[in-house]
Amino acid sequence: MSYRDLREFLKVLENENQLVRIKDEVMPEPDLSAIGRAAPNVESAPAVFVEHVKGYKNPVVLNVHGSWQNHALMLGLPKDTPVRAQFFELEKIWNRYPIKPTWVEKKDAPVKEVVIDKGINLFDILPLFRINEFDAGFYLSKALIVSRDPNHPDSYDEQNAGTYRIQVKGKDKVGIQPLPFHDIAVHLRHAEEKNEPLPIAICLGNDPVLSFMASTPIEYAQSEYDFAGALKGEPIELTKSESGLLDIPARSEVVLEGYIMPREREIEGPFGEFPGSYSGARSQPIVKITKVTHRKNPIFENLYLGMPWTEIDYLMALNTSLPLYKQVKRDFPEVQAVNAMYTHGIGTIISTKSRFGGYGKAVAMRLLSTPHGMPYTKVVIVVDEFVDPFNLEQVMWAITTRVRPDKDVFKILFAPGMPLDPSSEPAGMHTKLVIDATTPVAPDIARDTELLGTPEKSDEYTEIIRNLVQQLRKGEKND
Repeated sequence: MSYRDLREFLKVLENENQLVRIKDEVMPEPDLSAIGRAAPNVESAPAVFVEHVKGYKNPVVLNVHGSWQNHALMLGLPKDTPVRAQFFELEKIWNRYPIKPTWVEKKDAPVKEVVIDKGINLFDILPLFRINEFDAGFYLSKALIVSRDPNHPDSYDEQNAGTYRIQVKGKDKVGIQPLPFHDIAVHLRHAEEKNEPLPIAICLGNDPVLSFMASTPIEYAQSEYDFAGALKGEPIELTKSESGLLDIPARSEVVLEGYIMPREREIEGPFGEFPGSYSGARSQPIVKITKVTHRKNPIFENLYLGMPWTEIDYLMALNTSLPLYKQVKRDFPEVQAVNAMYTHGIGTIISTKSRFGGYGKAVAMRLLSTPHGMPYTKVVIVVDEFVDPFNLEQVMWAITTRVRPDKDVFKILFAPGMPLDPSSEPAGMHTKLVIDATTPVAPDIARDTELLGTPEKSDEYTEIIRNLVQQLRKGEKND
């Protein structure tokens, strides 16, 4: 790909007319959150680079992943690549895993240009702002957090690079939310069993593929860095943290190093979360920041999240869909595609061929037993293989013409749920809903339904019409 880090990707976006710059000075509040909310509402939803924030010395960039055009460019595809095509391209490059990283000496790593180990004050380094009005404080919502399992400190594959919300609580103290099903929660549990601090690195302003993988539900012993290399087709550059205990991206903008204090909790939240509502306040672990490294003139990248669709929905759409697809397809090869783009997979659509009667229900239950589907997915819709799960008009056709509510809809009571979903009660418990919108096959009762065929040459003319539309758009821009 034609970029190695966030800075170079911003140049790609700018060259493709997918980045705009705000040169006038703006207030940190409410302007920055308003910009983050507004950008996805604009045609093509560009990234927004804010050059001057009142009271701060460093610039802010928002909405880097916040459109399908930006998402395609991240994958090295033409920016007008349709969503379905991006899904299958992602599947193809996913299979290049693993591509191992290359190592950069500390002295050569851009993120080590400035090292602060005394008098740390996050308010001097980061242009902090509340993402939503009633947030409990300033949040880092697009950080990549690195941790290792203290029971296996030398295991590279059991090192985790994940995204968890971070609340700034003081000049050198932050809070973190590790939910029980997150990998970092496993690391923290093992550390607290020994009453030991858990070293972590909070990396900000990353290669967009790293941000993509940090929010991807892969398996516990799989490396986000190796997957990011696979997606790029070339190794990610890593370097050692100042402590020497963790592997961090060499080209991040800012890295906050420290440790989670064992068996200590403080109130964290509320925070405006991805389902479009505020989460409650809960007792969460505390992180003491001991060192900060950053590039000269660092760019602060943050992410607005609220009622869909915002940047987080684009960021978590296909990276939620593809792992679920790969996991379910291993056992059910008839599965054609999985669309888990809706609220981080709380709503998921699966298309599959049916091998025998009731097959759609079995596919749904397999998805609900995956590591991500078990806590997150609440509503599953299963459609036939000829229904495009990324085309909601076709999905609604399947629901309205294939579903008998008395036999094709069922609930699973008191199942694991996502505590940030405001409908979970108690928090972390769901009633799952499955809608089987597939055409019945034997031994189920088949129906006398003759599907309309597709006129010959329709695919050929689809492409012709698509090209004509693109020419019209180019003409409008030239005018």
